[in-house]
Amino acid sequence: MPATRETPLSPTLERLHLAWDLLIIGLVIINLALLLFDSLFLLAPLNAAFEAAAPGLHAAYDQHVHARFIAIDLAFVAIFILDVLLGWAVAIAERRYHRWFFYPFVHWYDVLGCIPVGGFRLLRLLRVISLLHRLHRLGLIDVRRWYLYRAVAKYYDILLEELTDRIAIRMLDNVQSQLRSGDSLSTRVVERVVRPRQQALIREITQRLEAMAGSAYEHNRPDLLRYVRGLVGRTLAESPEVQRLRRLPLGGQLTRGLEASLADLACRLVNEALEGLQSAEFSTLAEHLAESGFDAWLRTDPHTEQVTEQVLVDMLELLKEQIAVKGWQQRYR
Repeated sequence: MPATRETPLSPTLERLHLAWDLLIIGLVIINLALLLFDSLFLLAPLNAAFEAAAPGLHAAYDQHVHARFIAIDLAFVAIFILDVLLGWAVAIAERRYHRWFFYPFVHWYDVLGCIPVGGFRLLRLLRVISLLHRLHRLGLIDVRRWYLYRAVAKYYDILLEELTDRIAIRMLDNVQSQLRSGDSLSTRVVERVVRPRQQALIREITQRLEAMAGSAYEHNRPDLLRYVRGLVGRTLAESPEVQRLRRLPLGGQLTRGLEASLADLACRLVNEALEGLQSAEFSTLAEHLAESGFDAWLRTDPHTEQVTEQVLVDMLELLKEQIAVKGWQQRYR
């Protein structure tokens, strides 16, 4: 029967499906065991040993099973064909696939396993695996607790990691070779990736500058104004003219008033300047500055290209060293 189902079934039908699946699993296991035993029976040394150990059983098997092995296997094949046809009919009734004829292509191992020839019989093992997967999904068994499953999963994980690591390292080697060949990768990146998006990148940089400046001022406004007042006070205290003014009658009051006025003026200037960051004029100015800086950043020469390509080669080498670390050795110690 099919291994997956889109529409839920009633408990009775679910039990019938389960019973049929268990029956098919049992028949496939019996059939595969019979195939294995009969193949070993054809080997002369094993045949002689079997006859010497149990002559009566050997004669019975030779007369009733081995002599009729093709007919017995065809009986199993008939049941397997019935299973495929029933599964196909159920899939059509449940509209499980986009087209009615998709079922034999999805369950190709079931179809080919019905061919009673040589290696096609071994495909019946895949049917057991698919049915076990269905039982696991239904919660009736937990294959993750099985030793065989853990062993297969372990070595599959190791094999997959080794293959992907080798493929990744080979790809990085190819990229490094292209970088060392003199083909200017940085120029192609600038012309084909950065240039077409230059205006969008400039707008993004401008918006981030505005947001960063506005956020920084909003969160640090008291500290910034305190710093400006302190700077004005230190500047006036170090000024010789202000020191001479302080020595005049009422000079202390004049200098304190002057200091307060200048500090307020400076704070207002700073406050107006930073609040002007949200204006359209500042946005235009920031965009012009970003565009000028962007053009300067994109301007390259042979020396800068060589430095950039060497940096890329070294980065790829570090990636190769990291990929070469065998993580499975740490997981399965």
